[in-house]
Amino acid sequence: MAELLMPKLNNNDTDYVLTAWLVGEGERVAEGQPVAEVETSKASQELEAQAAGTLRPLVPEGARCRPGEVIGEVVAEGARPSRPRPAAPAAPAASARAEGGPAARAEGGPLVTRPARELADRLGVSADRLAALDVPVVRREDVQALADAMHGPREPGAANGPGAAEASEPSGAPAARAPAAAGEANGVPLTRVQKAVARAVELSHRTVPAAYTVVRMDLGPALARARELTREVRRPVGLAELFVQRVAALHGDFPRFFSSIDGTTAFPAEAPNIGVTVDLGEGLYVPCLHDAGNLTLREIATRLTAHRLAATKGGFDERDLTGANFVITLHTEGDVVLAIPFVFPGTACALAVTAPSDGTLAHIGLAYDHRLINGRDAALFLKALKNSVEGIV
Repeated sequence: MAELLMPKLNNNDTDYVLTAWLVGEGERVAEGQPVAEVETSKASQELEAQAAGTLRPLVPEGARCRPGEVIGEVVAEGARPSRPRPAAPAAPAASARAEGGPAARAEGGPLVTRPARELADRLGVSADRLAALDVPVVRREDVQALADAMHGPREPGAANGPGAAEASEPSGAPAARAPAAAGEANGVPLTRVQKAVARAVELSHRTVPAAYTVVRMDLGPALARARELTREVRRPVGLAELFVQRVAALHGDFPRFFSSIDGTTAFPAEAPNIGVTVDLGEGLYVPCLHDAGNLTLREIATRLTAHRLAATKGGFDERDLTGANFVITLHTEGDVVLAIPFVFPGTACALAVTAPSDGTLAHIGLAYDHRLINGRDAALFLKALKNSVEGIV
């Protein structure tokens, strides 16, 4: 018998929603087979069986589960279950859910998670449309895609930096703009992604004593080389790709810039895992390029392209969004000349990259945890980075 435990998927959430059992109760599963799907504040993740046997769910779909909680077990052939049946038996993925519960099934259609159902009600997406979707579980992003198809795509947010809130909801959705009753405050609820950003911003400002240093870099030669590299590697190469490569190369000389701190103890990272902000109007994501120092420029460009595509529909795996020990924030709109990012919890630094204001010169700033890094350290790091970037030929 092997217990199926809820893993710890990120540092932002204290619990997660079990959105679906992918295998029915009593069905046989193989080791490594996905058996459940879990939704965090950022992404969806499949959980795999750790052994072969018969699946026995112990919590229902829609339940909130904490890391380490036993949510099911896989019983080997001929063995007896080790845990008593819960008071409210867990329903397999094929069972219907009662209306108004954590998840509900549109008649003859897929399971609809509670957040998806609430968004559908708010945006005027009918149950018939949900029932027609060819997916086993309807989530918020599926509802949003339906609303976009009905009313046109959502307008991009007005701001693009870390922690920037989305400025609008899909056009043609009056329920999202008007109060439900006279006298009620007219507001727009934050999206799931933006709620995660809000928690990170709040935690950062509460716990990280940050400082900031900025230098001016001549990016003209680097941008010219980026255009050549785009043709050579047949992948889009720009400032994001170049800065990921150059920052990762500094890991050996500046290990504290890739460290985390707990009280009075610093924990250096074995490899540079570089997070890069992606904001395409659907909320801020920070996907991570793990062990970036060992990636070729072609591999960096390929992964960042995949992350940008995933950001358009929120299609990230949880691993894509965790593990960063250094973050690069992009502020490359033409009129942005200076940006001060927050230091993401669990990291020591956030590098703000802006576009050249006159075609060559740009202000590149470093926000850093002052407990780990002092001003002289920051200046030396930025000088080394400046020499590296300006030396690209």
